[in-house]
Amino acid sequence: MIAPSEDPLWEGDPFFQIQRAARALARRFDSELRPLSLTNGQFILLMLLNRQEPSGMAGLASLLAIDRTTLTAALKTLERRDLVKIVNDPTDHRVRRMRLTRRGRALIMTSLPIWKRTSLELESRLAGTDLDSFRQILQALC
Repeated sequence: MIAPSEDPLWEGDPFFQIQRAARALARRFDSELRPLSLTNGQFILLMLLNRQEPSGMAGLASLLAIDRTTLTAALKTLERRDLVKIVNDPTDHRVRRMRLTRRGRALIMTSLPIWKRTSLELESRLAGTDLDSFRQILQALC
């Protein structure tokens, strides 16, 4: 058993701070995207599906650092809203491919300016920070 402490919870722990910041950023983007009935996670997923070739489940789950069950649940929500189409791969019916629908592409066009504006507002709070180094640090954690 760990003894109780008077110190603030992991105040100096960088990974606690990263998780705390990630939750705060997610809430901020969720708030901005709420009028479109979209969460930040759904927006990111739609953006990743915005490519010529339909995406595969395994690659997408790996890119998002989530398990396939979580990805499937997220995709089902988007599919019910007719934003994403999930189909079997024509060459291997065990493989499922996802692609955006016309409605999904339209929602990206509407939501992208909100995402960019919010990103710029948040980035301005990091004035004086070497953002390239910051990105490299975050990339090293993934």
